[in-house]
Amino acid sequence: MEQLSPNSRVWIYQSKTEIPATHIPVIESHLKTFVQKWTSHNKALKAHAELRNGRFIILMVDESQAGASGCSIDSSVHFLQVLEREYELDLFDRMTFTYEQDGEVYAAERNEFAQLYEKGLINDDTLVFDNLVTTKADLETKWKVRLSDSWHKQMVA
Repeated sequence: MEQLSPNSRVWIYQSKTEIPATHIPVIESHLKTFVQKWTSHNKALKAHAELRNGRFIILMVDESQAGASGCSIDSSVHFLQVLEREYELDLFDRMTFTYEQDGEVYAAERNEFAQLYEKGLINDDTLVFDNLVTTKADLETKWKVRLSDSWHKQMVA
Protein backbone atom coordinates (compact mmCIF):
# COMPACT_ATOMS: atom_id res chain seq x y z
CA MET A 1 0.00 0.00 0.00
CA GLU A 2 2.92 2.35 0.68
CA GLN A 3 3.80 2.30 -3.03
CA LEU A 4 0.45 3.76 -4.04
CA SER A 5 0.00 7.47 -4.64
CA PRO A 6 -1.92 9.50 -2.02
CA ASN A 7 -4.33 10.27 -4.90
CA SER A 8 -5.15 6.60 -5.42
CA ARG A 9 -8.87 5.90 -5.69
CA VAL A 10 -10.46 4.11 -2.74
CA TRP A 11 -13.63 2.08 -2.32
CA ILE A 12 -14.68 0.89 1.13
CA TYR A 13 -17.20 -1.87 1.76
CA GLN A 14 -18.23 -2.74 5.28
CA SER A 15 -19.82 -5.83 6.66
CA LYS A 16 -22.83 -5.23 8.89
CA THR A 17 -21.44 -7.87 11.21
CA GLU A 18 -17.89 -8.73 12.18
CA ILE A 19 -16.38 -11.23 9.78
CA PRO A 20 -15.63 -14.49 11.61
CA ALA A 21 -11.93 -14.91 12.33
CA THR A 22 -11.94 -18.27 10.52
CA HIS A 23 -12.97 -16.53 7.28
CA ILE A 24 -10.44 -13.69 7.41
CA PRO A 25 -7.34 -15.50 6.03
CA VAL A 26 -9.35 -17.00 3.17
CA ILE A 27 -10.98 -13.66 2.29
CA GLU A 28 -7.58 -11.94 2.44
CA SER A 29 -6.24 -14.56 0.03
CA HIS A 30 -9.16 -13.91 -2.36
CA LEU A 31 -8.49 -10.15 -2.15
CA LYS A 32 -4.81 -10.61 -2.94
CA THR A 33 -5.59 -12.83 -5.92
CA PHE A 34 -8.22 -10.41 -7.21
CA VAL A 35 -5.96 -7.33 -7.20
CA GLN A 36 -3.10 -9.28 -8.80
CA LYS A 37 -5.41 -10.07 -11.74
CA TRP A 38 -7.43 -6.81 -11.77
CA THR A 39 -7.20 -5.10 -15.15
CA SER A 40 -8.63 -2.16 -17.05
CA HIS A 41 -8.69 -2.43 -20.85
CA ASN A 42 -6.22 -5.33 -20.63
CA LYS A 43 -3.76 -3.28 -18.56
CA ALA A 44 -2.86 -4.46 -15.08
CA LEU A 45 -4.01 -2.07 -12.39
CA LYS A 46 -1.61 -0.95 -9.70
CA ALA A 47 -3.94 -1.96 -6.90
CA HIS A 48 -4.18 -2.97 -3.28
CA ALA A 49 -6.89 -4.67 -1.24
CA GLU A 50 -7.14 -5.34 2.46
CA LEU A 51 -9.50 -6.30 5.21
CA ARG A 52 -9.41 -4.01 8.27
CA ASN A 53 -10.90 -4.33 11.72
CA GLY A 54 -12.53 -7.62 10.76
CA ARG A 55 -15.25 -5.62 9.02
CA PHE A 56 -13.99 -3.35 6.20
CA ILE A 57 -12.85 -4.40 2.74
CA ILE A 58 -10.79 -1.65 1.15
CA LEU A 59 -9.86 -1.55 -2.53
CA MET A 60 -7.37 0.97 -3.94
CA VAL A 61 -6.16 1.78 -7.43
CA ASP A 62 -3.23 4.05 -8.26
CA GLU A 63 -4.46 5.56 -11.50
CA SER A 64 -1.08 7.08 -12.41
CA GLN A 65 -0.32 3.80 -14.20
CA ALA A 66 -3.78 2.87 -15.54
CA GLY A 67 -7.18 4.24 -14.66
CA ALA A 68 -10.01 2.15 -13.32
CA SER A 69 -12.62 1.91 -16.07
CA GLY A 70 -16.32 1.26 -15.69
CA CYS A 71 -15.75 -2.38 -16.60
CA SER A 72 -12.94 -2.81 -14.07
CA ILE A 73 -15.08 -1.23 -11.34
CA ASP A 74 -17.96 -3.52 -12.33
CA SER A 75 -15.62 -6.50 -12.02
CA SER A 76 -14.69 -5.43 -8.47
CA VAL A 77 -18.36 -5.13 -7.53
CA HIS A 78 -19.06 -8.56 -9.00
CA PHE A 79 -16.09 -9.99 -7.09
CA LEU A 80 -17.41 -8.50 -3.83
CA GLN A 81 -20.90 -9.84 -4.52
CA VAL A 82 -19.40 -13.32 -4.88
CA LEU A 83 -17.56 -12.90 -1.56
CA GLU A 84 -20.77 -11.64 0.00
CA ARG A 85 -22.71 -14.74 -1.06
CA GLU A 86 -19.93 -17.21 -0.30
CA TYR A 87 -19.27 -15.91 3.22
CA GLU A 88 -22.80 -14.69 4.06
CA LEU A 89 -21.80 -11.06 4.40
CA ASP A 90 -23.74 -7.87 3.76
CA LEU A 91 -21.27 -5.50 2.09
CA PHE A 92 -23.61 -3.12 0.27
CA ASP A 93 -25.85 -1.69 3.02
CA ARG A 94 -25.01 2.02 3.08
CA MET A 95 -27.48 2.77 5.88
CA THR A 96 -25.49 0.97 8.54
CA PHE A 97 -23.02 3.20 10.37
CA THR A 98 -19.87 2.03 12.08
CA TYR A 99 -18.24 3.60 15.08
CA GLU A 100 -15.50 2.84 17.56
CA GLN A 101 -15.82 2.66 21.33
CA ASP A 102 -13.14 1.46 23.72
CA GLY A 103 -11.08 0.17 20.80
CA GLU A 104 -13.92 -1.98 19.44
CA VAL A 105 -15.79 -1.39 16.18
CA TYR A 106 -19.58 -1.55 16.23
CA ALA A 107 -22.29 -1.16 13.60
CA ALA A 108 -25.76 0.28 13.94
CA GLU A 109 -28.51 0.88 11.44
CA ARG A 110 -29.44 4.53 10.92
CA ASN A 111 -32.37 4.62 13.39
CA GLU A 112 -30.46 2.68 16.03
CA PHE A 113 -27.48 5.02 15.56
CA ALA A 114 -29.73 8.05 16.22
CA GLN A 115 -31.16 6.34 19.32
CA LEU A 116 -27.68 5.62 20.66
CA TYR A 117 -26.92 9.33 20.32
CA GLU A 118 -30.17 10.39 21.98
CA LYS A 119 -29.47 8.08 24.92
CA GLY A 120 -25.91 9.41 25.27
CA LEU A 121 -24.35 6.03 24.47
CA ILE A 122 -22.46 7.73 21.65
CA ASN A 123 -21.68 11.45 21.45
CA ASP A 124 -19.93 14.10 19.38
CA ASP A 125 -16.53 12.68 20.39
CA THR A 126 -17.36 9.13 19.26
CA LEU A 127 -15.16 8.07 16.36
CA VAL A 128 -17.11 7.14 13.24
CA PHE A 129 -15.94 5.61 9.97
CA ASP A 130 -16.61 7.65 6.83
CA ASN A 131 -16.73 4.99 4.13
CA LEU A 132 -17.35 7.68 1.51
CA VAL A 133 -13.70 8.79 1.40
CA THR A 134 -12.39 8.51 -2.15
CA THR A 135 -8.60 8.73 -1.96
CA LYS A 136 -5.79 7.02 -0.10
CA ALA A 137 -4.86 10.35 1.52
CA ASP A 138 -8.41 10.79 2.82
CA LEU A 139 -8.48 7.18 4.00
CA GLU A 140 -5.41 7.88 6.10
CA THR A 141 -6.64 11.19 7.52
CA LYS A 142 -10.43 11.41 7.25
CA TRP A 143 -11.77 7.87 7.39
CA LYS A 144 -12.04 7.70 11.17
CA VAL A 145 -13.18 11.03 12.59
CA ARG A 146 -15.13 12.48 15.48
CA LEU A 147 -18.89 12.32 14.97
CA SER A 148 -19.11 16.12 15.27
CA ASP A 149 -16.70 16.45 12.31
CA SER A 150 -18.50 13.98 10.08
CA TRP A 151 -21.55 13.93 7.83
CA HIS A 152 -22.93 11.37 10.32
CA LYS A 153 -23.79 14.31 12.59
CA GLN A 154 -26.76 15.23 10.40
CA MET A 155 -28.17 11.74 10.98
CA VAL A 156 -28.46 12.33 14.72
CA ALA A 157 -29.27 16.05 14.83
